[in-house]
Amino acid sequence: MVEFTRRNLMEASMAAALGASVTGVATGDESDDPDTPLAPHVNGELKRFSSTARGAEVTGPFVFENGTLLYSLQHPSRDNPDPYNEAGIGYFSGFQFEFDGSNDDFDELSTPQTNAERETVRGANSDFTFLARAHEAINGGTEELGVVQTPDGDNITTTEFAGTQYGDAAYNPDCNQFVATDDARTEGFLFTNWENSPGNVSRVPINRTDEGEWEADLENAINLANTEPMRELGGTRINCYGDLSPWNTMLSSEENYAHPRISLAATVSDVLESGTGKGLRGAHEFWNRPNPSEIQSAVDDYYGDESWGVQGFWAMTGVEFLAYYLSADPVSQGSDGNTTRPITDVYPNPYRYGYHIDFREPTADPPQPVKYYVMGRAAWEAPDIQSDRKTVYGCSDGDNKGIYKFVADEPIDGYDDPMDLAGTLYAPMVTNEEAARELPPAKVDLEIEWLALGHATNREVEEWIAEYDYVTQEDYLESHAETNWEDDLETALEEADREVVDNGNRDYISDEEVVLWAEQWEDEGPEGVSPDLRRVPFLEMRAAAKEIGATIEFNKAEGVDSVEGAGPGDAVYFAISELNDDMSNEAGYEDVGEVQIDRVDGGVVYRAELERDFNVSRLEPVIVGPNASDPADVADDALINVDNVYVMDDGRVLCCEDADQFGRSYSNDCLYVYEPTENDIHGTDRGRRWDDDHPGRSPRLDGDHRGEDNGGFGNDGGRDEGDD
Repeated sequence: MVEFTRRNLMEASMAAALGASVTGVATGDESDDPDTPLAPHVNGELKRFSSTARGAEVTGPFVFENGTLLYSLQHPSRDNPDPYNEAGIGYFSGFQFEFDGSNDDFDELSTPQTNAERETVRGANSDFTFLARAHEAINGGTEELGVVQTPDGDNITTTEFAGTQYGDAAYNPDCNQFVATDDARTEGFLFTNWENSPGNVSRVPINRTDEGEWEADLENAINLANTEPMRELGGTRINCYGDLSPWNTMLSSEENYAHPRISLAATVSDVLESGTGKGLRGAHEFWNRPNPSEIQSAVDDYYGDESWGVQGFWAMTGVEFLAYYLSADPVSQGSDGNTTRPITDVYPNPYRYGYHIDFREPTADPPQPVKYYVMGRAAWEAPDIQSDRKTVYGCSDGDNKGIYKFVADEPIDGYDDPMDLAGTLYAPMVTNEEAARELPPAKVDLEIEWLALGHATNREVEEWIAEYDYVTQEDYLESHAETNWEDDLETALEEADREVVDNGNRDYISDEEVVLWAEQWEDEGPEGVSPDLRRVPFLEMRAAAKEIGATIEFNKAEGVDSVEGAGPGDAVYFAISELNDDMSNEAGYEDVGEVQIDRVDGGVVYRAELERDFNVSRLEPVIVGPNASDPADVADDALINVDNVYVMDDGRVLCCEDADQFGRSYSNDCLYVYEPTENDIHGTDRGRRWDDDHPGRSPRLDGDHRGEDNGGFGNDGGRDEGDD
């Protein structure tokens, strides 16, 4: 058993998760670094296009067909001057990318030098122009942009309801996708994610004027969360990034940070072997606890010096507000805000959140949403559906999360009823971990194989989920406490908390079920598990994957994308915001995870080559961030904590930051444009030289295939002499 104590590097606060402070960097030059060689490092060219207003993330980039760039201003500082003190969505007027594959089409933006530059959104050769701002009146004045309502039409905000909220209402716009409604692609609907709980996606009609500017029709904009189809689905939470599907619909991803049942690198079998979950339990186990976001404080009180970080506890904020969205009666509140008195009538089912949502018929009033439950439950940042319309890669954000794959039996959009969608869910396993051990990330490709977790239909998974629909906060107390909560709520709550720590939450999938599934998987394979256990990898994907040895130790996997229409030989980019903790060999984490490479706090962008069957089997580092100790002369021009990645039509990659000041002279997040090395993967015959003996897989490339730009390092895992 591995027992974890609390540490600062865990997802310790909602502020960090919302981008208020993490870490990161960007440069094309190698820098001497006593901690990790070749950090920062870029195989190609990285060029700064924009810096955002102080306090804000760069989120939701989208490039229109004419080359105009749009993105969201997410949670800017309220101290910025108007209009940069409120969240919104805007585009860069006066500039269009030329789609010629070269970064010569814009002048690199300088770092922000003055307070005035730090308090605004700046773009190279262009001006940031707002299309819409949070809380603006929409839908004939009946709604505010980004704000979710109860079924009775009350705005769900902290001014209207007591309780906790995941970020200020309408403060976190994220992914943007444009669905055109005319052949010229000059008018259509802009879909925008709102990263809150309850979650939301807005749909705003926009059009391009004869002068080349964009304008929004807020009068006819709507919040999809407030439509009946979304309520029937149970709503969403923490809608983060997403994508435009190959069939031209908005895909929105739920970043359900609260889904870990076990903290960090531990496994469920660790709990059963030790006889207690003390030091190991994650947030999911306390989902239906009254006032669930206070479980960390409760654990601190109960266990004192033996307390631990309950992974994802802060993401429990907004769960009660989600209950009110579903029509629960608000419980009476104390003078200090939220209460531990249980909600007993309507409560959200945890297994209904943490999926990709497809807004079918995007131009309908309203659009019809479907959740792809069969693609697994996670803290999804984004899906990337390949041109075969069957293969989907996804990134789950947070500590010890990672990347996953789903492969449908038939093209996803080919099913008459999306609930009939059938396919196989996969988790990765790094197979060259020994060769990678204690090496700088820039020096080693990660070779992966995919472990099949299970096969199901979307309908089957939804039916499994529905079995937990009527669990409430009252059940938490009645299932786990001997004391009658109506007689002594405080005592009953502590009894229930301690029981859940020791033996798990009996209202949901049990520890024993997870471990038994893994044992049957090992003995019989994914198709040999008993019918009552087939649900486990779909509803408890992370726990199941860890139980069978998958490599689920990537820290903050925050983006995945490929060029539209990508095929065999083209690239898929995976953004890992931080490469540290259990995936590194840093002090305190030795031998915790299987992969032990040198720590890079600034993160890594990996590139993978699509093989004939749209599989990927090698992750090649093309951008490596700096170390936290790097000074401003290094950090000022380096990519720090890459978040969203967006591949443009010419193969260049937009890289967004979710960072903090790190070692920089400024604290603003930036957007960079990555230009791959000439003739690198995209647009060449690389990857199309197939091995006839191994159809569907590309051959191992020669050790020097990465060339001079990365120092000529091969794939033998060796170090250059003199490396620290």
